[in-house]
Amino acid sequence: MAEFSAAVYQNEFLPEGGTDVHAIVTITCSGAGGAGQSGTGDAGEIIVVDTSGSMEDAGVAAARYAASAALDQILDGVWFAVIAGNHQARLCFPDGYSAAMVRMDASTRAAAKASLNRLYADGGTAMGTWLLAAAQLFDTVPSLTQRHVILLTDGENQHETPEQLSQAIATVRGRFQADCRGLGAAWQVDEVRRIAQALMGTVDLIPRREDMAMEFESLMRTAMGRGVAQASLRVWAPQGAEVLFVRQVAPTLEDMTNRRQQVNPLTGAYPTGSWGDESRDFHIAVRLPAKAVGAEQLAARVQLAVGEEVVAQGLVKAKWSGDDSLTARINPEVAHYTGQTELASAIQQGLAAKAVGDDTTATDRLGRAVQLAAQTGDDGATNRLRRVVDIDDAATGSIRLRRDVDKLDEMALDTASTKTIRVRK
Repeated sequence: MAEFSAAVYQNEFLPEGGTDVHAIVTITCSGAGGAGQSGTGDAGEIIVVDTSGSMEDAGVAAARYAASAALDQILDGVWFAVIAGNHQARLCFPDGYSAAMVRMDASTRAAAKASLNRLYADGGTAMGTWLLAAAQLFDTVPSLTQRHVILLTDGENQHETPEQLSQAIATVRGRFQADCRGLGAAWQVDEVRRIAQALMGTVDLIPRREDMAMEFESLMRTAMGRGVAQASLRVWAPQGAEVLFVRQVAPTLEDMTNRRQQVNPLTGAYPTGSWGDESRDFHIAVRLPAKAVGAEQLAARVQLAVGEEVVAQGLVKAKWSGDDSLTARINPEVAHYTGQTELASAIQQGLAAKAVGDDTTATDRLGRAVQLAAQTGDDGATNRLRRVVDIDDAATGSIRLRRDVDKLDEMALDTASTKTIRVRK
């Protein structure tokens, strides 16, 4: 049975007139078990493979191999399907007229692998249709409490309008999670990241076709280790308080603020998707009415709930003090993740400016990113930045834009911008 724990990191002391309380809440899960094995509902997996013309025969061949590797990782008893996507969505497996998911066993695994031989490269790209088709497939199995998609694309979403994609995302939001991967250098990171963030998943770059199988295998293995479904972070704040934001800050950055679902007038639930054996860090910010020196107040009650059962709780506190040595302290965890959040924003803003030829803004933002990476000890980000800029002084953020940048290096920097490192303790 899964066990959860919560730990809170904050400076609870506020100066006279102070109102804003920040805390990092770490939730840890152990004993999660396998997907669909908890007895509380079934799990479903859908593999969506881009088969547009740009994939070409070699790309589709690599995708077949990758999808086969993912199928090998799906646990027996899990419901599954495979979709081939171009300017429309086509059910690759199961074939026939049922258009319904099937349970994994030795027979269906073999049949699904055989069906991959029917994949071929043709047509355009309309990812919204793929998402809608996945949602319809999941609806064929009412017992599913855990729904997950692996989506692969290699190009831009050229065969539907941005509005059509936005509508599709809005339609399927909350109905399943999706981990999205882009192959090569022709896809748009912002476009695919928008899908992944809305569907509580991840986005990453697969530079080469031969890397696909290992990535698909890893993604599916991770999904099969998520034995806890339908978990949400609940944040209670007292009457008169305002929850400024709720963010996941590790292992990846996700602004969860707009996911709020009201539990009661003082409590909001923020869906977190399914869990395996892991720890996640959340940054909670609450604004309280100012109180006199010496006053104390509970600023927030942060809980993790699985279904309706609360399985972990942490308390965020506020104490008003006239002692500057107490109120001036910046909690190291809060400071670290504030820096990591700004780092991601600086990288994305800098790359966007560079893409439109605004070298002044690009230099400023990427310089700030270099500075923040150095301050937070994010060596991985520093190494990725070095492939895009020449660093003269990391401490001050003095850089020069490089002109001989490989597009894949820019995309690797962009996709990794939302991955964080934990604070060094």
